[in-house]
Amino acid sequence: MEFGLVTKNELDKVDYSLPADPAFNNAILSGASVKNPKVYIGCAKWGRTEWLGKIYPPKTKEKDFLQHYVQHYNSIELNATHYQLYGTDTIQKWADKAAGKDFLFCPKMYKGVTHIGGLKGKEGLTTEFLKGVQTFGKNLGPIFIQVSKSFSPARKSELFAYLHSLPTAFQFFVEVRHPEWFANATISKEFFTTLRQLHMGAVITDASGRRDCAHMHLPVAKTFIRYVGNSLHASDYTRIDIWVNRMKQWLDKGVNEIYFFMHMHNEATSPELTVYLVDKLNAACGLKLPKPTFVSQQQSLF
Repeated sequence: MEFGLVTKNELDKVDYSLPADPAFNNAILSGASVKNPKVYIGCAKWGRTEWLGKIYPPKTKEKDFLQHYVQHYNSIELNATHYQLYGTDTIQKWADKAAGKDFLFCPKMYKGVTHIGGLKGKEGLTTEFLKGVQTFGKNLGPIFIQVSKSFSPARKSELFAYLHSLPTAFQFFVEVRHPEWFANATISKEFFTTLRQLHMGAVITDASGRRDCAHMHLPVAKTFIRYVGNSLHASDYTRIDIWVNRMKQWLDKGVNEIYFFMHMHNEATSPELTVYLVDKLNAACGLKLPKPTFVSQQQSLF
């Protein structure tokens, strides 16, 4: 992910603190923790050749990457569905890899709907997309809808009309990137309030160069976090510590589902930072989340 990329010289100058929870969240959070909250940790893609010899056995064929990925993570932010409409046969093959596991696929809406032309007249493409991802069955997590960084609040009526048209049988999260969605308090309030009325979540994106996208709004008692690290720079660990504290606070206040997806501008070191995240989160929240096991560790077990 290139979004929010800054130079190495700028990394130490960024304020990585997270804003305080807005009063907006009080209408959603009960103030008391729920029993057995769902927490899912994953990456954006399983097809990373950089992980061969790291968490995938050295000679693993690409067609077998997913069956290894599901041994290390309990979810995937499925970006593949953004670039192509997949039929039910392909999606069933993916779902079969996770059969019997508490594993969720969280597909990204097809770009033909969100990034090519306007949102009007996209009923057919949307239906085709939803028909495909519905094949995941019990392994289908929330669907996230991202509009382009040029999609400004000047088109809010178009966005809201499209969101209102979506079926309520699915859980949706929405990501906006144009700075004006966050800079204008009136527009920001209208956006998050609309999501709350539709029982849709707001994607929170934490990237070094776009701190405004780490907004902390919870229109539903669930959150979908896209964390963009910097190849194990010292700040990556500090930021994870901050996020662990915030997620614990949210779980204590009534958040019942968390989806946290690890991104890197260079994905080679995503597994290492995931291990750090899971260890910290398990310790802080009393969870038993799975984490990547490296090939060297797998071999030592035998």
